[in-house]
Parts: sequence; structure tokens; C-alpha cells
Amino acid sequence: MKLLDNPASPYCRKVKILLHELGMSDAVELVQTGGHPTAPNAAALAHNPIGKIPTLIRDDGPALYDSRVICRFINDHASGSFYPEGTIWETLTLEATAEGALDAAVLMVYENRSRAEGTQDPAWLEGQWAKIDAAITVLEQRWMAHLAGPIDMGVVAVGCLLDYVDFRHPDRDWRAAHPALADWFEKFGKRDSMRATIPRNP
Repeated sequence: MKLLDNPASPYCRKVKILLHELGMSDAVELVQTGGHPTAPNAAALAHNPIGKIPTLIRDDGPALYDSRVICRFINDHASGSFYPEGTIWETLTLEATAEGALDAAVLMVYENRSRAEGTQDPAWLEGQWAKIDAAITVLEQRWMAHLAGPIDMGVVAVGCLLDYVDFRHPDRDWRAAHPALADWFEKFGKRDSMRATIPRNP
């Protein structure tokens, strides 16, 4: 199998963390893929009509895309426990919360990069940050017990969210108002899978 990947993408990182945790990193070839919202990569478009990554190219079926779809497939393929039946709705909701905040964080990057200097909309940027801040607040208020439990894809998604905020929006000090979440993240960030997939510019 091949994974169309970008080392800066938090969505690709989710997949790579899961592969690492399941001992499957060598089973999937990473293919670095560029692209831009206004100019999708040709390789991605060849397998995914939306032109987004991650896209998983399988040997025995059509390509899979969207990180949540790919992660469910890999977890089932490896008989993993990252989508536990006993807490499946909590896991999926936590994953969706982190993904929604990631969407806002990525849109902030696009706003700054895709518009000419001086034409960015500060109110729009702050509106996106408000979504991220609300998600982080909810994580600390409602989800600390889940985060402290066995690792699942919701937990992985939260780790990717917080590290991506640090990577792309280092001026946003989310830790000051969320000490419990900051403490959890400091410990979680030391996992081998997190260290092996640190985001970087391609």
C-alpha cells in the first residue's frame, strides 16, 4: 500500500501515528505529495477526485481518502483497538472535535498564505481561532478522563491538533488557560509514535 503524504499535514500524521502504534509503518510506502487548495496535486487527483491528502492507494481495491476513513480501514486491517466498540461514540466524537478544530487551524494557514500581503481578514482569522479555542476548552472541561485512558483515535487526533497549533500558530498560547490539557500533552508528546512523526515543512 502507498500513502500520499505531506510531512506538514496533521491529517496525514494521524495515519502515520496509527501505523506506528500498530507496528505497520513498514507495510505502507509514504509518497510525498505537494499541492495547494487552488492547484491540487496531480497524483492525488488521479486517485481522489477532491485532490486531498492523505490518500491511501491499496493493492486490491479503490483508493481510500479522508483520514478518518483511512484510519478505520487500517485499524480493522490490523485488528487494532483504536476504535473500541465499548466507547465508539465517545471515540468518534472526540476525533470529530479535534478534526473540526484542525480544519479551522488549516484554514488560518491558507488565509495567510493564499491572499496577497495586507488582504487577510483579521475578523475571519479570529473567527477560526475561536473554534479552536472553544474545542480546546471543551477538551479540558469534558474529556480529560478519556484522554487519560487507553489510547484511541480520538486521543491521537487531539495530540495532532495540539501539536499542529504549536507548529503553525506558535503565537497562540493555549497552554496558559488549559494547564491540565497542557500537562497531558507534554506526556503524550513523548510517545515514540509522536516523536517519529513530528510535523515539518516539506
